[in-house]
Amino acid sequence: MNSRKNLTEMMADHIVLFDGAMGTMLYQEGVFLNASFDELNLTRPDLVAKVHRAYVDVGVDAIETNSFGANQYKLSKFGLGDKVEAINRAAVDIARDAAGEAVLVAGAMGPFGIELTSRSPALADEVSGVFAQQARALSEADCIILETFSNSDEILLAIRAVASVTDLPIIAQMTVRHDNETVYGEPIETAISRVAAESAVAAVGLNCSVGPSQLLNSIERIRGVTDKPLSVMPNAGMPREVEGRMLYMSTPEYMAEYAKRFAEKDVRIIGGCCGTTPEHIRRIISGVRALDKATITRPKQQRAAERYQKTTEGKEPLPLAERSKIGARLAAGQKITSIEITPPRGTDLSSILDRVRLCAQYGIDAVNIPDGPRASSRMSPMVAAVMIQQSVPEIEAILHVCCRDRNLIGMQADMLGASAIGLSNMLLITGDPPKVGEYPDVTGVFDLDSVALTSVVHNLNRGVDIGGNVLAQPLTLTIGVGANPVANDMEREIRRFREKVEAGAEYAITQPVFDVQMLLKFLDRIAPFRIPIVAGIWPLVSYKNAEFMANEVPGVSVPDSVLERMSRARTKQEGVRIGVSIAREMMVAISDHVEGFAVSAPFGNVRIALAALGKVELEDI
Repeated sequence: MNSRKNLTEMMADHIVLFDGAMGTMLYQEGVFLNASFDELNLTRPDLVAKVHRAYVDVGVDAIETNSFGANQYKLSKFGLGDKVEAINRAAVDIARDAAGEAVLVAGAMGPFGIELTSRSPALADEVSGVFAQQARALSEADCIILETFSNSDEILLAIRAVASVTDLPIIAQMTVRHDNETVYGEPIETAISRVAAESAVAAVGLNCSVGPSQLLNSIERIRGVTDKPLSVMPNAGMPREVEGRMLYMSTPEYMAEYAKRFAEKDVRIIGGCCGTTPEHIRRIISGVRALDKATITRPKQQRAAERYQKTTEGKEPLPLAERSKIGARLAAGQKITSIEITPPRGTDLSSILDRVRLCAQYGIDAVNIPDGPRASSRMSPMVAAVMIQQSVPEIEAILHVCCRDRNLIGMQADMLGASAIGLSNMLLITGDPPKVGEYPDVTGVFDLDSVALTSVVHNLNRGVDIGGNVLAQPLTLTIGVGANPVANDMEREIRRFREKVEAGAEYAITQPVFDVQMLLKFLDRIAPFRIPIVAGIWPLVSYKNAEFMANEVPGVSVPDSVLERMSRARTKQEGVRIGVSIAREMMVAISDHVEGFAVSAPFGNVRIALAALGKVELEDI
């Protein structure tokens, strides 16, 4: 096996998900802290294998050998200095047996074991020899991972020592304090830039010492000093003493949320350090794999679609004003109003149509029809949209098209069918991954993301399909996209928004907006490539609803001031009144800066949305 190629290909293809803590798990099995955990490779291989298998069973891509402290200096403290080779070779064998064919085995190496404050050449030679000895004994692993180093001089010695005895790729990780410096006062970006300059290093990053929040901050600093893949393996928070025991307090859910943020920062290796368990890693895998496939990878089909788009000539699309009533209003600079109505779980559309008629009665321009929001399973949004337009012709539907559930061929077929049947307004979105919804084991397709799908639909409007075939008649679809003014990674959001505009987007609907200043800052950032912006508005109905939006809806941020106002509600009616008031205030504040409002109907109650828009009085809800 070409191990170097294997690790490199894994990182290029997807985020590589590592295991969590070994020591934490062995401690939970009753191993004393003052024992040599590394010696267990010889004395209790079954116990070490049990921990490995627990991580393999939750679906990791890689596991680390139980050899973090298995260098001669550290082992000598336990009278085991003559067993370096035996302990490390056993560590690889145990891990390999547990890993099977698909899971990568990383030979783990920690620091020498004393502070290297002396720059004596003799000491440097001794340390290098110790590292080389251990690396040689781990040479049957697929790669070497150097971790928990706080001294950049020391990790450089380790890297060069490893490279002198094996050509295995090296993952080099350091620790950092809350001030973004090592314990020796070296800025982490300075230390990492030194490490990343070593040619043998395949990936560089951070582990241990602090929890995921701090490491996210540090990753943002080091991203700018190297183009090499980044690796992050945080502790499960900082340990706290509880009833005489040191416990790590970060929950699996908390760790998983930060793992997704690491993924958004283009970190290519994610795992866990002290305090993390198979349950932490299972949650991390569930969140990251879906996000990885949805927003990080660039599938072959997507690249093929982009290639066709770049090489095929097409016609000029029909002017926006001639494609739909919504398009005409946007082209004329007139504000639009829409209300989001979710398709039913069953087949009965009667109550939905009643709500649409109510919207039409009050002059609403369109209804938004979401496509499996939060990865739920409902009636086909296209069927719902068609029936709405046929039953209530005075109002238009904006059909959401999600990349999650259909492949490239299916999505093009849907666009052709939608145009043929009279649907004109599209909102193209990547979509929530299945893991966040009711069917977490369902496979997301994600042949395209929203940027690529925008290019596909733009070309269909030019009369060219994904295979470069010229259509007899170009499509006449208005192309809308999503936008998130409060994205965790704003640089990525701005970049992707620009890419959507360049791909052919003609208007955007934002995620629900609760923070005026954040929206205005976003609008300033996109000014050079501005298209009409329709602000998403969600009238809150209770404090519980506000908490849910703040904590469980991806891409939404609810300021503390809004939560505090909603907390004052003592009755259901009062909650609705406060929520509608907040929505109205928001729309007044941003009205001069946006081209319309897309108001959600909480729990299907259209009258609340109409009240937020000032179409009905609160008493009529």
